[in-house]
Parts: sequence; C-alpha cells; structure tokens
Amino acid sequence: MLAGELYLADDPEIAADALRSALLTERFNATSAADPEARRAALAELLGELGEGAEIRPPLRVDYGHQITVGPRTFVNFGAVFLDVARITIGADVQIGPNVQLLTPTHPIDPEPRRAKWEAAEPITIGDNVWLGGGVIVCPGVSIGENTVVGAGAVVTKDLPANVVAVGNPARVIRKIGEEGDGKAPTPTA
Repeated sequence: MLAGELYLADDPEIAADALRSALLTERFNATSAADPEARRAALAELLGELGEGAEIRPPLRVDYGHQITVGPRTFVNFGAVFLDVARITIGADVQIGPNVQLLTPTHPIDPEPRRAKWEAAEPITIGDNVWLGGGVIVCPGVSIGENTVVGAGAVVTKDLPANVVAVGNPARVIRKIGEEGDGKAPTPTA
C-alpha cells in the first residue's frame, strides 16, 4: 500500500490502522471548542505531523491519519476529507476552505480486480501558501505548487505549477499570479 502498489484493504494490519484512526478522529470531532488543547492533542496523535500554529476545524475525516503532514500556520476549515492511503503533504501557511477533499486512493479500471477489492494510491502534495477554495477536490497523484490559488469547486486532476490561479472541472490555469490583467480575480470561497 505504502509503495503505491495494489493491495487488499481488508488486511488485518490495515484494518487495525483504520480502527485507530476512526477512534482518534471520533475523539477529535467530539472535542469541545472550549478545549483547544484537547483538540490539538487529538490531532497531534492522529496525524503524522502537525505544524506549530496549524488549525483544523472539525469535522475531519481521514483513512489512517499518520500519512498526513500539515505544515505550520496552515488552516483547514470545516468538513475536510483527507483520504491518506498514500502520503498527503500539506505545506506551511496553506488555506483550505470548507468541504475540501484530498483523495489518494485509486482503483483498477478493469472490472475483475476492482470486484476482487484491489486498490492502490498515489500521494498528494500541496505547496506552501496555497489556497484551496471551498469544495475543491484534489485527485490521486497531484502536486500543487506554492502560492497557487484553486477556485471553489474545482476538481484538480493534474499537477498545477506554482504561482497560478486555476478554476473549473477539470481545473485549468487561467492566469499567473503577479501578471497584469483585467484586475479581476476569481473569488474562491473560504
């Protein structure tokens, strides 16, 4: 699984990791907003790394948690779904809007191995200072370069370079950041 090769998700070791994650996620999601220390402690135990000053608002859903790295000062709004069958790396100072999905799992196109429950995964990397608007979906194997802005509702199926604005389904670059234009910028919802 970690190597990106096909695997069966009902393996006992994988099932134990999933149960650990489900219990920690449940604890995090149930923690009172009046107890930020307990909330952060649950996240620190769940995730592979949680940078200083990073904030994630519940509810959060993950597969395993320990494959997720969140950089310092990153903000993740309500309703994030981070399926970390493969590694998910989120840089520093990233802004993630509500209901964003980072999805690493893949399944065979051929129906027979899919019916047999084989699956795989590809890592996702989000660079420093990226802004993902509300409802963005990032597909398996995608990297998004630093300072890039992805508009609300976009579906990112391929890598995006640094310093661009991308929108749509599939997401496409509409301009470079810092270029002169019409003065209008898409407004991702955060």
